[in-house]
Amino acid sequence: MNRTTDFGAPIEFGMHHFYVEIPTSPKESISIFEDFGFDGDESRRETIECRLILARELWTKIRDDARRDFNTRLKSKKQSTGSWTTGKVKLDRFLGRELCVLGWAAEHATPDECLVISQKWLALRPEERWWLYSKTASEAGLENQFERGWRKALYCALSDGTSIKLRPKKKTKIKEEQLSQEETLSLFDFIDKGDI
Repeated sequence: MNRTTDFGAPIEFGMHHFYVEIPTSPKESISIFEDFGFDGDESRRETIECRLILARELWTKIRDDARRDFNTRLKSKKQSTGSWTTGKVKLDRFLGRELCVLGWAAEHATPDECLVISQKWLALRPEERWWLYSKTASEAGLENQFERGWRKALYCALSDGTSIKLRPKKKTKIKEEQLSQEETLSLFDFIDKGDI
């Protein structure tokens, strides 16, 4: 059994893991970071990327479901369990990816939608969450890329879909004129006179 801390994060120095920074002030946002570590090569510079900054109000709605899910799985592997305490809470790199998927879906949500998002997230298998993480992180995985591609898609996919406000595409003027002409034509306007 490997020695771990918090939510399955390796104790060894320089290992790849995630961590959540939870400020002591109950109104401050939380941040989720990915620490790529040194991969056994201490001469390399450590790389850390902020994946998400989430409003505290939304974090409090999703954190307990994530904690229960992670701890159940950690117990089954006979590893120590974790809790969300102020300061830096470390996670296994796979659990960190799953938490990012949940957080990315919640960042556009209302507090009420977070309950639906958490339930749909819990229904996903870990492998599905990892796949969603890799798709999202490849194009919009940094803290300031919240209005892009898969990042917005996670919210749409995991929320209930009733209050999604995505801006419609702006139609070009030529397209609008064609649409207005099509609306005035009847079925008989499309029949060639030679066919009668």
